[in-house]
Amino acid sequence: MSGRFARILRRPEVGAAVAALLIFSYFSSTTTAFLSTAGVSTWLYSSSLFGVLAVVGALLMIGGEFDLSVGAMTGTTGLIVGIMTTQYGINIWLSLVVALAFALSVGAANAYISMKTGVPSFIVTLAALFILQGANLAITKLLTGTVSIQGMSDVENYDTVKLLFGSTLNIGGMDIKISIVWWFLVTAVASWVLLRTRTGNWIFGVGGAINSARQVGIPVVKVRMGLFMATSAAGWLVGMLQLFGVSTVQATTGLGQEFSYVICAVVGGCLLTGGYGSAIGAAVGALIYGMTLQGIVFAEWDNNWLKFFLGVLLLLAVMVNLYVRRGAGDRS
Repeated sequence: MSGRFARILRRPEVGAAVAALLIFSYFSSTTTAFLSTAGVSTWLYSSSLFGVLAVVGALLMIGGEFDLSVGAMTGTTGLIVGIMTTQYGINIWLSLVVALAFALSVGAANAYISMKTGVPSFIVTLAALFILQGANLAITKLLTGTVSIQGMSDVENYDTVKLLFGSTLNIGGMDIKISIVWWFLVTAVASWVLLRTRTGNWIFGVGGAINSARQVGIPVVKVRMGLFMATSAAGWLVGMLQLFGVSTVQATTGLGQEFSYVICAVVGGCLLTGGYGSAIGAAVGALIYGMTLQGIVFAEWDNNWLKFFLGVLLLLAVMVNLYVRRGAGDRS
């Protein structure tokens, strides 16, 4: 096998790219709605919401950790902004900052507890997930009497903030949600960090061999703290994209999505053991998720097949990634 071809096969994105092409080809050939301008914008929008979390979550996974609380964080941060503005008349920009600060503090707490106690981050963030979900429902109902926030469009400066998080661009006759732009931007920045900076080397080092990383002077605690906080910040960003995209938020927002970004990242080539993966691969994994989610609707399948399909896809993606790496001569 030639050196160039072997290097290509060793890329984490290869398995995901093959799967994305197959899924795109299948749904394109089975339903005309999939390739219509409305159809494309729909599955790109769906992919973007999964993609922001998947890309940043992939960095955390490469660093050897998990955060299952980010799904609930999207709802929590949206509720914070919604309650502060609609119930108490607090400035919308200040509300955004408060919600972001809360997200960062939760990320820092998850990292601190996990590293201080040695409890796996899977357990720590699973506990945080339940805490946030319970608080979302109980506190929202206590303060508003309902489990949803309405009336965001009447808040002062709402239209200005909507330009950043909820606007729609018309490109080539296609309506493109601003969340898609955020998705591409986050993917570009994350890829640059991983591949072009010292921090990226640290992330791979911490996830691949933490003891060796400590021995060569990598600030393990700072790296993992930063990754947890970045993942929570991504949860805040998706929360704002959802809130200002539809002008409302439910206390159940994010419920059931706690494993979505993990699926996208693994399908995109990230290893559950850390130390291997890419931001672009995670973005492609999110694209697969979005195409599948909307493609099933367009093809008029029973929606109950979605989880089955994703489970099979996840297993196949892991096996293809393993096969490709071994075929390229990487048997580590």
